[in-house]
Amino acid sequence: MSEPLPALPPVRAPVGATPTVRRRLALQRSRPLLIRAYALLLGDAGLAGPIARRRAARFVLRSLPALVTVAVGALVALRGFESAAGWGQVAAMAVLAVALGALVWRRVARAAAGEQAGYREQLELGSLFVVAAYAVAQSASFGHAESAFQPVVYLVMAFLVAFLAPGVGAGLVALAVTLEALLWAGRGARVAELPEAVVHAGFVTVFAVLYYAVLAGQVAASRRDERLAIERRMKEIDHLARAFRLSVAAPDDAQDPAERERRWSEGAVIEIEAAVGGALEVAVAALRCHTCALFWLSEDEKTLTLLDCRSPSEAVGREPLPAGEGPLGGAVRRRSPVRLHGEVKAVSYYADGTRPKALLAAPLVDPRGGHVRGVVLVDRMEPTPFTEAEEKLLVTLAAEILRAVGAERLMKDVRQTRAEVDRFYRSIERLNRTRKLSEVYDALVGVASEMVTVDFAAVALRDEVDPSRVRVVRVAGGEGDRTGAAGLDDLEFAMGDGCLVSSAIKIDDVLPVNALDPAKTRVFGAVCLRGLASLKIFPLKVGERSIGALVLGAKRAGAYGRDAVQQLLVISMHAAQSIDRARLFDQTERLATTDGLTGLTNHRTFQERLDAHLGQAQRYGKRTSLLLCDIDHFKSVNDTYGHPVGDQVLRGVARTLARAARGTDVVARYGGEEFAIVMPETDTGGAMVIAERIREKVGQLVFETEQGPLKVTLSLGVATFPDDGAQKPALIERADACLYHAKRHGRNQSVSAASLRAPRRAAV
Repeated sequence: MSEPLPALPPVRAPVGATPTVRRRLALQRSRPLLIRAYALLLGDAGLAGPIARRRAARFVLRSLPALVTVAVGALVALRGFESAAGWGQVAAMAVLAVALGALVWRRVARAAAGEQAGYREQLELGSLFVVAAYAVAQSASFGHAESAFQPVVYLVMAFLVAFLAPGVGAGLVALAVTLEALLWAGRGARVAELPEAVVHAGFVTVFAVLYYAVLAGQVAASRRDERLAIERRMKEIDHLARAFRLSVAAPDDAQDPAERERRWSEGAVIEIEAAVGGALEVAVAALRCHTCALFWLSEDEKTLTLLDCRSPSEAVGREPLPAGEGPLGGAVRRRSPVRLHGEVKAVSYYADGTRPKALLAAPLVDPRGGHVRGVVLVDRMEPTPFTEAEEKLLVTLAAEILRAVGAERLMKDVRQTRAEVDRFYRSIERLNRTRKLSEVYDALVGVASEMVTVDFAAVALRDEVDPSRVRVVRVAGGEGDRTGAAGLDDLEFAMGDGCLVSSAIKIDDVLPVNALDPAKTRVFGAVCLRGLASLKIFPLKVGERSIGALVLGAKRAGAYGRDAVQQLLVISMHAAQSIDRARLFDQTERLATTDGLTGLTNHRTFQERLDAHLGQAQRYGKRTSLLLCDIDHFKSVNDTYGHPVGDQVLRGVARTLARAARGTDVVARYGGEEFAIVMPETDTGGAMVIAERIREKVGQLVFETEQGPLKVTLSLGVATFPDDGAQKPALIERADACLYHAKRHGRNQSVSAASLRAPRRAAV
């Protein structure tokens, strides 16, 4: 046998080592393992022995709980614990105790480290407890079928079901039932003893199920109580926030996200409660009073509600008290402290009728408006009246409490103002980034929805060509016909029809001034809006020009407060400038891509779109046809009738071409009196149908001139990709050749490249 290799010291990578150094050290660490693996392959026991022993030891340790469970369970099934205690039973119980102790110690150590128990660990621990309970019960049976310690099994099972996972608990119940069956079989499987075994197994199962059900019910009840407590606390915080004027039920509340408002209110209430608690503690220590309490005045100034209290008495009531009665009411009415001593009778804040011997109440008077916010009160059960110095101290504490409330209110206002300013500037920036009209409409409605409650929104603009007409260009909300908004898209009405939108545009002001019923008022022309309780119309103005209006509606009454209206008015001004800028952008883009005389696509844009359509046709194996047409004898029209009439003819033919073409076609002015149409996914036959339709409609046109009516005709040439040309120059050349063939052979006709190829094929 060869000598075992000496153990190598661990090789660790230094801090900050490079990847190359780490790979080399990893190789050094792996060499002993490679040597041992090689020794195992060669049968070298000297090298393989330590590894095998360590693995065997770990396997035995991992299997020890299961082995102990099986061994003790087998002894229980064989009734090994029923006989008088001997060394075998003592040894088995000792091993069981050691195994249980080791598992419990390991679980405690892992729990301290923050590790959760896995299913295997729970099952091992629970199985040992079950067999231990059966061993203890059997050892106390003294040979009888029924043990005095049998209830221990039920209690252990209930305990395990309560603290272990449901699946583990079910497995332990199955183990207990199995042991009961084995015990019955070990006693000879007599039918007379079967009911007793069934009763034991049933009790184990019932205990587990009932305890799990009760525990689950308790957990559910605890969670429900916790949820209700949280809801009560949140309602209390909301009530206190409103009482402290941290939030008010005003229309502008909807401007802030609910989550941000909730967090602000929670933080402010907690800070105020801490300040109030500190002030009351100071009052108790300095004034040596029995009860020190803070009562807050309701918004309608009719009741006083207890907010916080320091008193050994449990009788201080939580119910609201009338604000006009007793010493508390006197402090509210007089707005000055009330000091009483002797037998104070008019005390209503003790539910059991307790009468203090001295009382001092100081109102919390807001210096900004002189309003009373609450009353801080102290009393004594000893006939020791409060002094003037103590009254000054209590007044000072009341002022500190009110100052804490004011400070939190100020902080909340600062945060809210900052958030509103940030949102306002973000909205303006969002509008300034828009370039197209559709983007401006969407941004305007979106910004308004972020600022106020919006259940319905619409944008109406004056027509650029005819400013006396107004058209609705965007509608959001008002789904279905619940608001009467169905069919508002592209609705046109006159500026002078007296509706709210036209009036707001005309007078350049926000309407309506006072609340009205939108269901009974004409908003868009003759259209009214149903289901809305709030409505505001903001004019869209650029310089001195009113170009339209923004219409907002909400189902909640009073949704648009004064501050919100002012902000939205500024937003509307920026939106109007964005709309005007987008119109100029569209106009510039249109001028760059269209012909100024006819309004059709110009020659440069026609070439670009023809390239694009030919590329798609080549990529997807489609056909694309090109139609070139020319007005017959157009030079004689200019010479005879003049160029203004010629321009009139060009515009009329262009309108006819645009109407006769399909929506996917590109209609362009090719040059002079020539026009072109690109027809994607169209073969020669389809292109010839469209060409003939155009030719016939142009032939039906009549132009009135000073010299009399004028009619013109068209000659057309058609070529199809890829049949008549695989490249753009070849396709245009073939279509142009067909056009001149039509003009040389009589004009007023449509000629395709396919029809010109047919005679040559026949001749061949």
